[in-house]
Amino acid sequence: MQKLKYALIGCGRISKNHLSAAQNNDLDIAAICDILTDAMDDKIAKFDLGYLHKYTDHNEMLEKEALDLVAIATESGSHAEIALNCIRKGIHVIVEKPFTLSTSDAEEIISESKKYNVKVSVCHQNRFNKAIQVTRNAVESNALGKMLYSVANIRWNRDHDYFKQASWRGTWAQDGGALMNQCIHNIDLLLWMMGNKVTEVFAYTNRLTHPYIEAEDLGLAVVKFANGGYGIVEGTVNVYDSNFEETLCLFGSEGTIKIGGKSVNAIEHWKVKDSDESAESLHNRFSEDPPDVYGFGHTPLYKDMLDAIINNRKPYIDAVDGKNAIEFILAVHKSAVEGRPVNLPITNAATTDFANRFCN
Repeated sequence: MQKLKYALIGCGRISKNHLSAAQNNDLDIAAICDILTDAMDDKIAKFDLGYLHKYTDHNEMLEKEALDLVAIATESGSHAEIALNCIRKGIHVIVEKPFTLSTSDAEEIISESKKYNVKVSVCHQNRFNKAIQVTRNAVESNALGKMLYSVANIRWNRDHDYFKQASWRGTWAQDGGALMNQCIHNIDLLLWMMGNKVTEVFAYTNRLTHPYIEAEDLGLAVVKFANGGYGIVEGTVNVYDSNFEETLCLFGSEGTIKIGGKSVNAIEHWKVKDSDESAESLHNRFSEDPPDVYGFGHTPLYKDMLDAIINNRKPYIDAVDGKNAIEFILAVHKSAVEGRPVNLPITNAATTDFANRFCN
């Protein structure tokens, strides 16, 4: 079978994971795009890509290259425009998180992908963590009984040096804030494990230690799900003076599970009523130790996307999943601003709605 032709748009911090995943899945890397030529040259050299078509304008690339799949790893605020341009060319897309920064953009991508019959996958790659997969199997088989509540903690550090690396970081229009940028992976897992249907959220957000950014650095939320369960989200980038932990705890009527580690990839507690498995045994078999918080999930995510394209099926993590996460976070912000519980679904919401939230 002929290799699928692939291109990457965006050569920043996460691009190495995409290029590695593309190579691991034997894609034909045909082109690369970034507004900074040095960034492209750096990735070409590091991944030994040889002669490669380079573009500083993604629209020019889409006109000149016959592509099957494009990955979008630019600043978050540009994801929707680029994704729609690819989709309308009939090109399948993998979009880095967050999927978009508005519900209307997410809905348009979902609609256009159906119209043009293309696949869209969103990089919530932690769903592919071995520890998460075995936990998901337990949830799907009802081994935990009735899901009572779950807790997602993201206790990280992002200092001034981090935000100085790129002017879009910490902005409402291009970044979306700590919940949207740093915390969205674990939020996605919480929603997924609890059935994805949120009915109500009550939240607080604040900017406590980063006066040089626009958006929040702390978000706290209590969640009601349609299945009768509850959730708690604690997300922050204020932890002194380095990343502390990212954990997901699931509490069912017949089981309790805690996943921790750098990117929720280590089983730390497992007590399930009818299971003979010990936490120690499961930890040894399913825990991973990635070099950074990005984990190992991009390669299996790419593998799934290729199979979805070849076999004409829905990707494991599709555009609706991406929309669920960003809609929830926007509801958190809406609740914090209005000082009341907010019912979901919500429509016509965007991070830019909160542009003056923390103005002094």
